[in-house]
Amino acid sequence: MLRKFNIQKLSVLKSNSRLRAIIANTGWLFTDRILRMGVGLLIGVWIARYLRVQQYGLLNYAIAFVSLFSPFATLGLDNVVVRDLVRDSSHRKQILGTTFWLKLLGGVGSLLLSVSFICLIRQDENLTIWLVAILATAGIFQALDTIDLWFQSQVQSKYTVVAKNTAFVIITLIKVALIKMHASLIAFAWASLAEIGLGAVGLAIIYKVKGHPLLVRGWNFPLAKALLKESWPYIFSSLAILIYMKIDLIMLGQMVGDNAVGIYSAATRISEVWYFIPTAITSSVSPSIYAAKQISEDLYYRRIGQLLRLLVLLSLVIALPMTFLSGTITSMLFGNAYAGAGPILAIHIWAALFVFMGLAISPWFNAESLAHLSMYITFMGAIINVVLNLFLIPSYAGLGAAIATVISYGFASFLSNVIHPKTRKIFRLQIQSLIMMR
Repeated sequence: MLRKFNIQKLSVLKSNSRLRAIIANTGWLFTDRILRMGVGLLIGVWIARYLRVQQYGLLNYAIAFVSLFSPFATLGLDNVVVRDLVRDSSHRKQILGTTFWLKLLGGVGSLLLSVSFICLIRQDENLTIWLVAILATAGIFQALDTIDLWFQSQVQSKYTVVAKNTAFVIITLIKVALIKMHASLIAFAWASLAEIGLGAVGLAIIYKVKGHPLLVRGWNFPLAKALLKESWPYIFSSLAILIYMKIDLIMLGQMVGDNAVGIYSAATRISEVWYFIPTAITSSVSPSIYAAKQISEDLYYRRIGQLLRLLVLLSLVIALPMTFLSGTITSMLFGNAYAGAGPILAIHIWAALFVFMGLAISPWFNAESLAHLSMYITFMGAIINVVLNLFLIPSYAGLGAAIATVISYGFASFLSNVIHPKTRKIFRLQIQSLIMMR
């Protein structure tokens, strides 16, 4: 009896320790994102005012264009690698080393693809081509984000926060100096690249100081094949996600002009700044969801349901007041030149409900090895977004793009789950999260 009591006591202590680790990790991630949200929004608004609508739109067009090719840099490996490290960390040298080399090759490929396609689309616009080339180079440095995957698996994101926020603060000060010096648009692209590079170097230094082995020595070809075999659906799933997240900016730029992109970007900057919340919470809770699946089905789904209810509630707390204050907020932050961003924000903010919901169920798709199904769903969402943009943008410009975004997000993250038998259980949990937010 005493032995049973001690085992139960030990189990409770372990559970409490895990909970404290999750809370601490989430705290670090929130500190990171709140700093970036606050300071990043302020400096972003300052840059938008300085560059004015047309150049701000061009910069955001280039950023959106590069992001479409970023899945080929990350290769969809992040969730798979974190999951494998949680299950068995004894082979971390091979897992991390192989992931690093795959990401490095992917970063080079992403750069080449970005530059090649922008030369085809805007072949006579040298400034746009240079912006894309500079921003796309960041994919090479992001190979060192492999280190962050190890820290995520150990619920130790504080090290990533320290490295990347140090780079963020330094580059933020440089951006302020660039504004004061009346720098050109291209200088801000170089600053963005420098932030990624500094953050990567800082992460590598912390990893080395902690006594971990060099990533470059862990290459394993059979493991690389196994990782890519499982991760390839995530590549195309991420591509589909980015299409329906960023294609509106690119289509606005091509169909209306860079001014429309500038107005729309001002609205989405405010709308999307909140997405750090579900990202931080989900990345911290995911390891416990993976672990719960190995314990019991009931615990596993209970934790997913709790995460869903929490994120749905948070999304509504954000969306409702932002709907009524959108005009005031955009005018106050960006000025009268961006007045058209208010109505766009009032609509676009409701995409947060489906973004939060989609991130909440992403650990489920990974744990159930349903990446291929997630890929098909997100591609359908991307197609819906493109089609709606083709019809709505010519008549309504940014408003039409915002409507298309909300509808396509709603389909991909929510409504599509009623179609397939395997996802109907998660759809029921989503319905419950909307009805029973407690």
